[in-house]
Amino acid sequence: MKKTKIIYWVSTILFVLFMGSTAIPDVRSTPEAVAFLTQLGYPLYFIPFIGVLKLLGCVALVVPGFPKVKEWAYAGFAFDLIGAIYSAVAVSGFDVMMLIMILPIGLMILSYVYFHKMNNKEQGIRSKE
Repeated sequence: MKKTKIIYWVSTILFVLFMGSTAIPDVRSTPEAVAFLTQLGYPLYFIPFIGVLKLLGCVALVVPGFPKVKEWAYAGFAFDLIGAIYSAVAVSGFDVMMLIMILPIGLMILSYVYFHKMNNKEQGIRSKE
């Protein structure tokens, strides 16, 4: 159980740090975030909106409990990351630098898998009591 928790928390914290680092410029509507997202065709009002949702998702992943909320956060992050890749490919075509997205997607998948492993083990312990 200890190994499972360590893998879960390390992958989750790294993923949350990545997503948080992309959320803050969106919330603040920094010139870089505005330039990037408007280049992809998104309207200005979408930028702080998606940033706030990312921050709420980050909070949902690190606050203990609330497994249903965590499920929704993982789904939202999956939509966000897949949508970002799709949008970039649709606008600019494939670029080798897009392969860097393997890292956050991998961290998200690792966190999600170990979240379920932890929950299943805790459910098994509770049902035996």
